[in-house]
Amino acid sequence: MTDSTHLGIYLNDHLAGSAAGVAVLRRAARVHRGTELGPPLASLALEVTQDCESLLRVMADLGLPVRRRRMVLGRLAEKAGRLKLNGRVLSRSPLSDVVELEAVRLGVEGKACAWRSLEALAGTEQRIDVVRLQELLRRAERQIQVLEALRVERAAQVFAAGGPNVGGGPRSSSR
Repeated sequence: MTDSTHLGIYLNDHLAGSAAGVAVLRRAARVHRGTELGPPLASLALEVTQDCESLLRVMADLGLPVRRRRMVLGRLAEKAGRLKLNGRVLSRSPLSDVVELEAVRLGVEGKACAWRSLEALAGTEQRIDVVRLQELLRRAERQIQVLEALRVERAAQVFAAGGPNVGGGPRSSSR
C-alpha cells in the first residue's frame, strides 16, 4: 500500500517543475530558432513535454489527482525566474542561456530522481510499469548529457574574452 498523500504531493511537485521546464525549453528554442542551439532545444522541449504526459499517466494509474494550484505556482516560479539580473535590463543577456540551461539540467536531474523513486516503489506497487520507468530514466540520463554539452559550450562562448556576438545569440561553430 502506498502513502498516497505524500506520493501525490511529491509527484504534483514534479509535475509543476516539468511544466516550468517545458516553458523554459520552448522559450529558449524560440529565442534560438535558426541557430545551432535551436534544434536540440526544440527536441528537448518535445521530449520533456512527453515526459510530463508520462508522469500524468503514472499519476492516473496510481489514482493520484493533479493539483492545478501547484501547476500554477510552478508557472509563476518560472516567470519570476525571468526577472533575474543578468547584466542587461531591456534586452536578453547571453548569460540567460547559461543560467537557463543549468536550471533545466537540474530539473531533468530531479525528474530522473523521481523515476528512480517510482522504480523503487514498484516493488510493492503493481500499478507501476517498471519497464516504462526504465525507458524514461534512460531518456532523462541522455537529456542530462545533451543539456550539459549545450551548457558547457554556451558557457565557453559567453565567458570567453570578448563574449558572444552582439545581440546575445550564439556564435556559429566551426565544428
